[in-house]
Amino acid sequence: MRLIQGADIVFYDRLVNPLILDLIHPEAERFYVGKAKSDHSVPQEGINQLLVDAARAGKKVLRLKGGDPFIFGRGGEEIETLAAAGIPFQVVPGITAASGCAAYAGIPLTHRDHAQSVRFVTGHLKNGTCDLPWQELVHPGQTLVIYMGLTGLPHICERLMAAGMDAETPVALVEKGTLPDQRVHISTLNDMPGYIAGRTIHAPTLTIVGSVVRLHEQLMWR
Repeated sequence: MRLIQGADIVFYDRLVNPLILDLIHPEAERFYVGKAKSDHSVPQEGINQLLVDAARAGKKVLRLKGGDPFIFGRGGEEIETLAAAGIPFQVVPGITAASGCAAYAGIPLTHRDHAQSVRFVTGHLKNGTCDLPWQELVHPGQTLVIYMGLTGLPHICERLMAAGMDAETPVALVEKGTLPDQRVHISTLNDMPGYIAGRTIHAPTLTIVGSVVRLHEQLMWR
């Protein structure tokens, strides 16, 4: 809050809650640089340069993101540009979507009876494909969390089963996680593609795959 209120200029993303934006000083400049699928208000390289230009103009710059900047948030790319330009910066860690959505869905990502490890992957790579190391993702005692994978979810389910994951593995699709209108969709690896085909589901979403999903019905609290 201190950094938000002390900024001269704020570059903010699509997933930042409006209540957080209300904390910005009324005289501060605001620039929306959010991204949705196939709709980037400002290309990433342009965002990087905007941060540099504003800092060089002597302004206190705030880059405001939803979640954690270092987990699929491109924070590393942005501060690489700042570091190369010799501009000092600090990073405030956030709560990444996997942690937030899982907690609000009553799905512990690790549990001694279900999963001893958790793996985060993105369903949308830099080159626009979803070519993941499928064999590595099929592992007993592991929870798999997929960011930004709604559009490619049928393909992801198909490839995981082809790599040997049990077709009856439970899957949770968390829609608008942690927000007041959050919804949690539960199915299996085999049935999830058909499930989402018959429903209107809005991004942002997060997908959780693994036996921990079975705990949702018992542990859901909101």
